[in-house]
Amino acid sequence: MTDLFIFTGEASADLHGEKILEALYAQNPNLKISGVAGPKMRAVGIDCVMPMEKFQVMGFVDVFFALPRLIRQFYKVANSILKLQPKAVLFIDYPGFNIRLARHLRKKGYTGKLCHYICPSVWAWGKGRIPKMASTLDLLLTLFPFEAKYFAHTPLSITHVGHPLVQRLQETTYQPIPIPKGKMLVGIFPGSRTKEIERNLPMILKVAKKLLRDHTDLFFAVSAKFPEMIQAYIDREGLTEQFILIPPEKTYDLMYSSSFAIAKSGTVTLELALHGVPTVVTYAISPLDLIIARDVLRVRLPHYCIVNIVAGKTVFPELFGPHFSEKSLHDAFENIMTHRENYVKELGEFKAILDKKEASTEAARALLKMISKKKAPRTRRVKK
Repeated sequence: MTDLFIFTGEASADLHGEKILEALYAQNPNLKISGVAGPKMRAVGIDCVMPMEKFQVMGFVDVFFALPRLIRQFYKVANSILKLQPKAVLFIDYPGFNIRLARHLRKKGYTGKLCHYICPSVWAWGKGRIPKMASTLDLLLTLFPFEAKYFAHTPLSITHVGHPLVQRLQETTYQPIPIPKGKMLVGIFPGSRTKEIERNLPMILKVAKKLLRDHTDLFFAVSAKFPEMIQAYIDREGLTEQFILIPPEKTYDLMYSSSFAIAKSGTVTLELALHGVPTVVTYAISPLDLIIARDVLRVRLPHYCIVNIVAGKTVFPELFGPHFSEKSLHDAFENIMTHRENYVKELGEFKAILDKKEASTEAARALLKMISKKKAPRTRRVKK
């Protein structure tokens, strides 16, 4: 009998799945595990019923045209699980697909355990997912300690396993970025999509130009997924001599070497915090997007940067929407330069919040405990 079925639908999930598989086999080498897996998980060892690559699509247009294929694959995966009848199913991230799949399995009579790893951002939007998850899942494995409170009023079992980034950074070998002697490196992380770069980088470069007039000891490096596009912006501002481009695969080397950073909001800010780099967080947003976020989705949080949300206070200055301007960015950066020691101390305290657990080991332990439990009659019903 299959002990566990794991579903991964994207590259980041495959990365998490790889570590969880290694931890599971380390604790019980005799486990029989099947699933939809990417190349990293397949290399560890899993009975792959369908390659993860069949689910990879990007952008609204691609999703629209791929929808018939995705629907067919949805039912193929569901039928595979129902045929195998594993003791448990683990869904990794990919919440839109996975929450639907979990509910479909319950409707079809699957009585095994269902577990979701990486909580969707229900604390920001999509609160309607909370009752759906609570009525369907047996276990939710969370990365951040604050996420459990959003399910406190439900019967869903929550286990905080820690953030896998912590373990990944502990295993990283660094190659420092070479910079001119006597300079302090400022890492620029303008985003991973062209629209993000278009909205964030021009403002950052204008501020960098002003900073260089007052601080000749600064040197800048940009994490450049689109080097030609980024270099064109740099040349336009006449900053070619003070800037270098760093390829994405050396992002952690750039963080390791940076004294300060300016970064578009996202997971990169968490990575910078764990590297101990004082950072100004930016998020340029169009007026329409602002209206949708504020008035339609009703996203109204005391903080928007994940570092500040986890800490429950302002660790990184965050400049969102109308608060992101040349003056606000310049003033915020001058502040982190002036009070660098205070920021470094705050980041040490922040790291201690996440540094207490090895996520993959904790996740594997929770999964094995769940699998070993005897089945009990289910009393919860899936709302239609």
